[in-house]
Amino acid sequence: MKRIFKLIFLIPLMLFSQNDTRFSIEYVEEPLYDVFLNIENVYNIRFSFPDYITRDKKLTLKKANRTLETVLNEISKKTNLEFEYINSRYIIIRHLKKDTIAFNETLQEVFIRSYLVNGISKNKDASFKIKPKKLGLLPGLIEPDVLESVQQLPNVISPNETASGFLVRGGSADENRVIWNGINIYHKGHLFGMISPINSNATQTINFYNKGTNPRFGDRISSVIDITTNTKISDSIKFEFGVNAINFDAYLEQPIIKKKLSVQASFRRSYTELLNSYTVNQLARHVFQNTKIDNLQSSNNSFFFRDYSIQINYKPNLKNNISFYTIGIKNDLNYNDLELSQELLFNDALSIENNGYGFNWDTKWNSKIKQKTQAVFSKYNFNYNFITKENNTLLFDFEKRNVIDDYEISTEFEIVNSKKNILALGYQYSLKDVGYAFLNSDPNLTLILDSNDTVIETNAIYGNYTIENLNGIELKLGLRVSNFSLLNAFKFEPRLQINKTLSNSFRIQLTGEIKNQIISEIDETVLSDLSLENKLWRLADGKTFPIINSTQISAGILFKNNGWQVDIDNYIKKIDGKTALSLGYLNPDNSNFNIGNQKIIGSDIFIKKTINPFHVWFSYSFNNIKNEFTEINNGYSFTANTNIKHAINTSLVYQKKQIQFALGWKWHSGKPYTKSTTNAQGTIVFDDINTEVLPNFHRLDFSAMYAFKWNNKQRLKSKFGVSIRNVYNRSSLLSRDYISNNAINNTIQIVDKFSLGFTPNILYRVYW
Repeated sequence: MKRIFKLIFLIPLMLFSQNDTRFSIEYVEEPLYDVFLNIENVYNIRFSFPDYITRDKKLTLKKANRTLETVLNEISKKTNLEFEYINSRYIIIRHLKKDTIAFNETLQEVFIRSYLVNGISKNKDASFKIKPKKLGLLPGLIEPDVLESVQQLPNVISPNETASGFLVRGGSADENRVIWNGINIYHKGHLFGMISPINSNATQTINFYNKGTNPRFGDRISSVIDITTNTKISDSIKFEFGVNAINFDAYLEQPIIKKKLSVQASFRRSYTELLNSYTVNQLARHVFQNTKIDNLQSSNNSFFFRDYSIQINYKPNLKNNISFYTIGIKNDLNYNDLELSQELLFNDALSIENNGYGFNWDTKWNSKIKQKTQAVFSKYNFNYNFITKENNTLLFDFEKRNVIDDYEISTEFEIVNSKKNILALGYQYSLKDVGYAFLNSDPNLTLILDSNDTVIETNAIYGNYTIENLNGIELKLGLRVSNFSLLNAFKFEPRLQINKTLSNSFRIQLTGEIKNQIISEIDETVLSDLSLENKLWRLADGKTFPIINSTQISAGILFKNNGWQVDIDNYIKKIDGKTALSLGYLNPDNSNFNIGNQKIIGSDIFIKKTINPFHVWFSYSFNNIKNEFTEINNGYSFTANTNIKHAINTSLVYQKKQIQFALGWKWHSGKPYTKSTTNAQGTIVFDDINTEVLPNFHRLDFSAMYAFKWNNKQRLKSKFGVSIRNVYNRSSLLSRDYISNNAINNTIQIVDKFSLGFTPNILYRVYW
């Protein structure tokens, strides 16, 4: 605490003379990245450097009172780095020898290095970068969950409290593209969306785009989560093993040929067959509420999930990097219900798999031209069976299938001209084969209730030109042109980003983009008995399901100075080609799909103050989402049922070497819904669409972590952590839905779903 008060009183003085101010500095085998973050906070300066400069490097300095100049001189001698002063506060770090950037790593300039906590930065191109292995503790998270970490950012909200069901700037969940090393991930959550399907401990970088998206990314209109693994050749064995109250996982990096060939692998699996912890039961209660499954501890029921990844990195020479990789994601549920009196057995069997394979080749032709080539394949399989047997004789089998085969080949050239401007040119070919079917079977007959199989080939070319130092303006001009074979459609997607630096502390940012989407999720038209996974992927056909088109413009300002960060952004988004099932808006006379549009107006405000070792931040998001369908609500616009009008997220995080804790409070207004009443004749009458609002939601989360070394001579390290979601165990009404079989005279059942209860978790991890 003495150090904190000392910093508070010295801040005004530091603004004028940080070079002459002395602080007590000591580092013992500290990661170089963490050292630079600490120096930034202590001396009130900001560094700019590529990530590879600090990778796998550590620093030791004996305890002494040092000026900034003294510290940097000592680091320079120990690390072969040099420090170039742009002004009294901003410093560029580079190698003393000619700085050669690894050609397989795109260097993104960072404007805010520690956006929420260490390990999250905001780049100058408006994207966010998350480094899981460097990520500080976030409220409610025991580990840096890929999708949950993204949800800490402004205007990323999950109204149903799942990892996969998040909305970005008002867009629906299926408008978010999740990519792992170029492979599309269609199954986005273990335990029916509660946990990310990607192992963060095997992840190198997460790039998140919610505006100003690079034209290399198509296929979704809302956001992109681009997940990549380490392509560097391992120089030593690295191993991690961890266990929490839900699953265990392991990660390995193994060199094969020195500086030429290495392999890395990860594996994660639940252990619910052996033990259902309190944490798993709480998640299960949340997931399975309002379904017939209410007791996962029954010996007749089983559920598990697992994921794995394997990657081989090969570097034949200094100019080429080659990687082969695969990922596997699987969820299985088997539920049995035996009615002894009737000797009937009801069996629900659900299997969801998402497997992928990929090849990546990076080459540097010369000092100005480099090329990246990828070939990837993703396969998604969804199979659900509801089987009825009597005395072990099959009576009835209802089956639901959803299958995706997704192929993509791409290549991109990056060219740097004499003025250091960058031109990227690329080509992508993709083929998507998407099918679904609903089948009814008995021993004598199989009846197809509904089915569809669509194949679309896409050829796309794109370019992006980055111009810097244009009278203080940085300009990015992008264009993506796509041809969709089956739809006979050409789509032009311009992308624009303008950055104007007003001072070292102020920056204005303007973005505009047009994007298109040919694959989306729909609510199934045949209700399953399990009623858990009621979403199916399908492709556009140009008629009932058109190509979804989005136009978005945004304008914002960023400020950073003296430990303060302010990020304000305002945007307008218009989406055409939205598809809705009439029953979803309570029109039992019409069960057809309707095509309409959506308009979104929003604003985000983010404020953070850092007083080392504390980080305090507050964010507020506003959304106003209006739908308009010709055949619904007499053609008048109405509030979307995904509209979360107001959302607040505030947190306090403490980070100091071995000990971290985080406390966070989330609040948002309730979702809109359509109120129903019963008249004197017993008939259900519905009010106007989405004119009522559910009660407000709020939740308090806590996390704590302690990291330690077994001894100073060994590489073996461990960490122990605890987390609690919903500390005060508040029950919030999250949604109000309706179930019907689409018949006019049938009663519609109201289904309420409530928030996750008090949910603790615990972690132990060992690594070297």
